[in-house]
Amino acid sequence: MYANNHPALVGSLSSSDPSVKLINFSPGPTSLPKAVEDEIAASFKKPGLTSLALSHRSPEFLNILDHTTASIRRIMDIPDDYEVLFTHGGGHGQFAAVPLNLCHDKSDVATYIVNGTWTERACDEAQRFCTVHTIDGRDPAGGYTTFPELIEEEIDPKSKFIYLCSNETVNGIENHRLPKLPKSRRHIPLVIDASSDFTTKPIDWQGEGVGVLFACASKNIGHPGVTLTIVRRDLLGEDKASPLCPGVFNYTTNLEADNLWNTPSTFNIEVIGYLMAWLEHQGGVAENERRSIAKSRILYDVIDNSGGFYGTPVQDKALRSRMNIPFNIKGGDENVTDEFLIQSWNEGMVGLRTLTPFGVGEYLRASLYNCITEENAAKLADFMQRFASRNLA
Repeated sequence: MYANNHPALVGSLSSSDPSVKLINFSPGPTSLPKAVEDEIAASFKKPGLTSLALSHRSPEFLNILDHTTASIRRIMDIPDDYEVLFTHGGGHGQFAAVPLNLCHDKSDVATYIVNGTWTERACDEAQRFCTVHTIDGRDPAGGYTTFPELIEEEIDPKSKFIYLCSNETVNGIENHRLPKLPKSRRHIPLVIDASSDFTTKPIDWQGEGVGVLFACASKNIGHPGVTLTIVRRDLLGEDKASPLCPGVFNYTTNLEADNLWNTPSTFNIEVIGYLMAWLEHQGGVAENERRSIAKSRILYDVIDNSGGFYGTPVQDKALRSRMNIPFNIKGGDENVTDEFLIQSWNEGMVGLRTLTPFGVGEYLRASLYNCITEENAAKLADFMQRFASRNLA
């Protein structure tokens, strides 16, 4: 067994050989598409001030803000009755902001569909601010490998919202389309944590009853420090929010201030604009979904055809994440897994194991966000096949 201090085994995202081209499979924060990173680098060579130095109330930044907002609306086909906010605190900030904005009193009920690490954490946070009713998605063994059926009797009709995460990054479970609620519960707005799959599939905002959707930037649309939060207008209003809701988290306060109630993340908002331009140039959301399907299929085919050498916890192919593919090696054999990490790291494939608050566990993860190309996925698949052939005995 290798010493635990080898760079590959402690989550290193660099290489001892500067000539090795890195492919970043990290679950986030992660890289942006190469063309977007090049555009950002070029912006620092232009004359004048960059967005890092612009006052958030200057006409130059207001142009950036308007351009980014309009791009998001156009490319993600956001209806006019939804507002676009740039919020603070990442996904964890929204774990608190959602109940604080949608529940006026602690007695107000919210339904949480708990089927993975992030919905579990969001549910725990919400209990501070509202009365939480849960739909438990654990499987009989105590883990999360599926998405629960939504039954009318299990959804409190008085719920102010129904909360779900459309892609559970740790557990590898994704709703490729938002679930349909029972007819008698469709008046309840859906709140979606789409941090890790936003831009990779279309959203039927009105047809699927989306009330709030948020996406922290640092997986698919930008850098850490800004969260895109999209809110249906009928859910706004000071009379709807808890009187305890801080101004920095209050959707109505920030909308009325045109996203300028306090200093927004100026540079990060501009980066989202660059990403949206790239997405549009690449063919929009429909083409991005095609790429996501293709990238994930390349790796799942290797796993499924490995004769058990590789395993993945989610057996229902309709729920397998396209964004985050957990896989183990030889049933979680520690020595073989360490060898896999070191050899793949030597070939420039980094981020397959990162240190998290939830520990390491037996599963590695290949995250296939917008920065990963089909060629990148194929390179990892080729390595996985070569490694399996050398270690089948």
